Amino acid sequence: MSEVKIAAETRTEFGKGAARRIRRDNKVPGVLYGHGSDPLHLTLPGHELLMALRTPNVLISLDIDGKANELAIPKAVQRDPLKGFLEHVDLLLVKRGEKVAVEVPVHTEGELAAGGNLLEHVLAALPVEAEATHIPEALTVSVAGLQAGASVLAKDITLPAGVTLTVEEDAVVLQVLAAQAEEAPEGAGGEEAAEA
Repeated sequence: MSEVKIAAETRTEFGKGAARRIRRDNKVPGVLYGHGSDPLHLTLPGHELLMALRTPNVLISLDIDGKANELAIPKAVQRDPLKGFLEHVDLLLVKRGEKVAVEVPVHTEGELAAGGNLLEHVLAALPVEAEATHIPEALTVSVAGLQAGASVLAKDITLPAGVTLTVEEDAVVLQVLAAQAEEAPEGAGGEEAAEA
């Protein structure tokens, strides 16, 4: 798991006007909370944060005002619905060795059995519990040769050491759907019936 260092500043201004001013400076308002401590309102560099968030469940080492170093993982990210830029981020304070509940993306490899079947991702990410500094970036599942009607359950996925499921073992993660037969064009059946 990658750890990204980001310099952050504490902020004392709140509200929409303050948030707009922060965003105009290409920065992102955020909140750091957890471990029963009071929420700490932060200003983070926009580009560095955007690059860090490209990695799912990234571990962020925050250098706050050049004094305190804290570890955090992103808990909630708000983006502009049209332009996609970051509007706000909630960060969860974590400690080394601590277990956290996260969702890890599920990736597939291999080809399904012939027949034009479709693979449905029932769960795009698998809920697991892992040590904060060893969260897997993704879980890879082989779907090679799976037939229509086959499914992959949570318990079928190999987890790295120290990672445990937080979802039912029998939860369906992937399933193979049978290809739909092409329907006859409308009107074709009516003409044959009229001729009979």
